[in-house]
Amino acid sequence: MLKMKQLLLGLHIIILFHSVSLFSQEQQNNTLQGTVSFVTSSNIYVKFSSTDAISVDDVLQFNGTDCLKVTVKSSTSVVCVPINDCELQTGDTVIYTLPAVAPVTEVIEDNVDDSIPAEVAVPQTVPEEKETLYKEFITGRVSLASYNQFSDVRDDNQRLLGRVSLNANHIGGGKFSVETFLSYQNLITVADNYSGRTDIFNVYNLNVQYDFTPTLWAAVGRKINPKASVFGANDGLQVEKYFGPFYAGGIVGFRPDVFDYGFNSDLFQYGGYVGVETTNSHFRSTTTVGAMEQTNQGATDRRYLFFQHSSTIAKDLGLFVSSELDLFNPQGDVRLTNLYSSLRYRFSRYANIMVSYDSRKRIIYYETFQSQIDQILDDDLARQGFRARLNLRPIKYIWLGGSYSKRFASDQQNKSDNYFGYLTFANIPKVGGRLNGSYNLNQNNYLTSNIISVRYSRSLFKDLLYAEIYYRTAEYDYENQRTPYKQDYYGTNLNFNFARTWQFALSGEYSQFEEENNIRVYAQLTKRFRSKKNN
Repeated sequence: MLKMKQLLLGLHIIILFHSVSLFSQEQQNNTLQGTVSFVTSSNIYVKFSSTDAISVDDVLQFNGTDCLKVTVKSSTSVVCVPINDCELQTGDTVIYTLPAVAPVTEVIEDNVDDSIPAEVAVPQTVPEEKETLYKEFITGRVSLASYNQFSDVRDDNQRLLGRVSLNANHIGGGKFSVETFLSYQNLITVADNYSGRTDIFNVYNLNVQYDFTPTLWAAVGRKINPKASVFGANDGLQVEKYFGPFYAGGIVGFRPDVFDYGFNSDLFQYGGYVGVETTNSHFRSTTTVGAMEQTNQGATDRRYLFFQHSSTIAKDLGLFVSSELDLFNPQGDVRLTNLYSSLRYRFSRYANIMVSYDSRKRIIYYETFQSQIDQILDDDLARQGFRARLNLRPIKYIWLGGSYSKRFASDQQNKSDNYFGYLTFANIPKVGGRLNGSYNLNQNNYLTSNIISVRYSRSLFKDLLYAEIYYRTAEYDYENQRTPYKQDYYGTNLNFNFARTWQFALSGEYSQFEEENNIRVYAQLTKRFRSKKNN
């Protein structure tokens, strides 16, 4: 363990000083670079230094190919859905290309009255330059969705979900900004033995930020800091200050309740972080080191350090490293609870490769779960994983690729091997649309699964309608069963865009297994709004 600590500390120091030594002044570019910070089954979260120039429905590129479509944005991050069968991992770097903007000098010339002396005209440009520091930019999204699952064997499942997100940056051209993301869920049908809540309201983000200067801001409310996202949400105060390429921040407040995500005044926490950003034509990097103390009714619940580094060299080689080191436990030892690293290399526009490794242990909150500490420590094993992925584009409209991943515990139990391959025709001749086929094989200690999927999709009526149909067959062969479990899925997805800011999505799926039939229907109505003032 001591050697592991020394190795990890040495790695942190080398990368930190390497980032500082390569620092130079940031040059203007027509692209923005973001880093994938979190991946779910349906959404991909990307962090930028600023998203003022990005709008909902904009497209982000990965390795020169349209890869993500922006659905929700905040001041420094965006939520996206993958397009073109794009697969991304945490730490991957994506690019947003800025739209062309007319030179400012042309606009000024068109609005200058020749009768005004030059001495009077010059001061007029001064307030305009100051006002560009704080331009109002408001984006928002309101959605109402219905999830329905019907079965002739199992209990039906129906629920309603409403979401509201708002990002109002520099309201009225001033220094105040507001962020909010609210969610409400109503469980219409539940099992007879269900004893939990049927009305669930969650506040994921609700804060007010004030920019004292372009390099100093403070926020009050519930906020996840993109520079220290490992801290999670904080109900309280956050402050951040830049010193040239260096930055430092502090957090004080309360973490959300671990059971219902509500406010809990018993869970006081405080922490801080420092970092450096390096940007030049050949190298971009962000390195952050921080510490957090989390308590429960005044007693230490968790104390840990975190390190995060992301860098891109010559736009082709990308590195991401993240780790957490727990410092508090009754034995006085340290625990490496999280280590993730990934390396991506783009050989050309037609080929790229990615490899990653992660090792995770269960996070222990010694006060919150004190009655379960002995059980948790008895199973204090590192769950490890390795993954490699290769994407190829042999000709213009064809993509193919594959990946291999392996997961195992430090005692070599619960091993899993996963093989995945795909082939995509991006534009079918004479027919149009996109055709994708994929195969997935998973083998573990108790199960072998084979999944084959075929999807066809295309846009219709000048992109007013996006339609997709798919078929998927899955076979599950359990070690303790003689007969494999086989299930077939037939589905369709429809997205209607109307009135520019409205979208209606409708999905349906029918699945069949022997005598069991299941129907799943999903519908969502979304209203987006955007307001941008040049002030």
